[in-house]
Amino acid sequence: MLWMETRFDSLPSRLREVSTELVIGDVPCLLVRVGAEPRPFLFWIHGRTADKELDPGRYLRYMRKGFNVCAVDLPGHGGRFEARLQESCNTLEVILQMASEIDVVLDGLAKVGGFDLGKAILGGMSAGGMAAIQRLTSAHSFLCAVLEATTGDYEPMRNKPLCMGLDDVAFHAVNPIEHLETWRNIPILAFHSRRDEWIPFSGQESFIHALQKRASHPELIEFVHFDHTGAPNEHVGFGRESAFVKELQVEFVSKSVQNEMETA
Repeated sequence: MLWMETRFDSLPSRLREVSTELVIGDVPCLLVRVGAEPRPFLFWIHGRTADKELDPGRYLRYMRKGFNVCAVDLPGHGGRFEARLQESCNTLEVILQMASEIDVVLDGLAKVGGFDLGKAILGGMSAGGMAAIQRLTSAHSFLCAVLEATTGDYEPMRNKPLCMGLDDVAFHAVNPIEHLETWRNIPILAFHSRRDEWIPFSGQESFIHALQKRASHPELIEFVHFDHTGAPNEHVGFGRESAFVKELQVEFVSKSVQNEMETA
């Protein structure tokens, strides 16, 4: 019998030892759990054309800091591959569906055990970050959020495939920056390259400024940006800044959880 390596098999052995794959609802999940006791955890959503197993370095960093991880596959990606949903013109469909599935996964994690739903961190990269932002525009219990190479203001992408075909009503209905009336002020750490060729820097800059303007503690909303990273299209993975981005966000999340515990 011919043995074929799976995405899970490609993970580092230390990560495989504490990880399982489980479908919750219709969402394939990679669950990183250390021990039986509930831990704070990162709910991570990858970007378009990627998969949940792609970023083991991120998961190992969180694990070493005492966090569990639930990484999910976007619709049409990874364990639920569908070629049509890999295309950029269908990205908004992917984003909105993923945003609607987050709570289904959280409910499943409550039954699985090991995940402290009172100390959940939401994060995502690119399209995954856009799904995270969509979810954060309505009531939620996430403690903080980490956003990479993504945007909450679609205006600079109005003529790009993401918004192609939307009339004014539909566009304004899905543009997050126009729906901040129910946004809960939580710590946010966002990263972006000024030269990003896929998601314009200006959109995320205006979104972060809008959050800071309405926040009672704007210092809790941080925007880290780079002039040049060397990453493909200045978008994928932050190139030479990749390790710095991962280390900084783990420290940010750890601090946010600690502050929550001290004020609870």
